[in-house]
This record gives sequence, C-alpha cells and structure tokens, in this order.
Amino acid sequence: MSRYRRAMAAGSSYFYTAVAYRRQSILCDEAIRNALRASIETVRVARPFVIDAWVLLPDHLHGVWTLPDGDADFSAR
Repeated sequence: MSRYRRAMAAGSSYFYTAVAYRRQSILCDEAIRNALRASIETVRVARPFVIDAWVLLPDHLHGVWTLPDGDADFSAR
C-alpha cells in the first residue's frame, strides 16, 4: 500500500487530479458524468465536503475540495 505524504490539517482545502483508465475519453459520455455526479453526492452524504472548484475534461478531472472544521480525512473521500 502506498504511503503518500499528505497535509492533515482539519478543515483544509485540497487540490486533486483523477485520470481515467488508460486516459480514455470516457468523461464526455453523459451516462458516465451522471454516475460520477451521483457517486459524489453519495459520498458527500456520508463524508461532507464542499466543492470549491471543478474542471471536467474528456480523460481526467481536477478539483478543489474543502473539508469541514475538525475533519482532516481527505483520502476517505
């Protein structure tokens, strides 16, 4: 298991990038975007966070999320 270095400051904002498998342009597909949107909402119910910025490109996405005060567990999301 990887042991990434992460800042663990409660209530912080985090920038991240996620890339589609083999850089396939699947994020242009409406069904995939709907599934992504639904999964994010499911996670937000269980582990709240605010989406400050979001860029969705055909093969990857970037985001900035802010966690609630007292919560530093970005990787659980």
